[in-house]
Amino acid sequence: MSMGAYDEDEHERRERKNSDVDLSEDDDRTAYHGEVEYDSNDSTEELLDQFEQIKSS
Repeated sequence: MSMGAYDEDEHERRERKNSDVDLSEDDDRTAYHGEVEYDSNDSTEELLDQFEQIKSS
């Protein structure tokens, strides 16, 4: 078989592999609850100036 030739068996093998999902017990999602608080003394203009400096670098 030449390079890049279609291999139906390989295609079917990959389809079976991709369709099997292994759900183990440690795959549970963790729910996070809480608050985020930002304490910044910088003004909006100062932050925008800093952002422009970073972009131009």
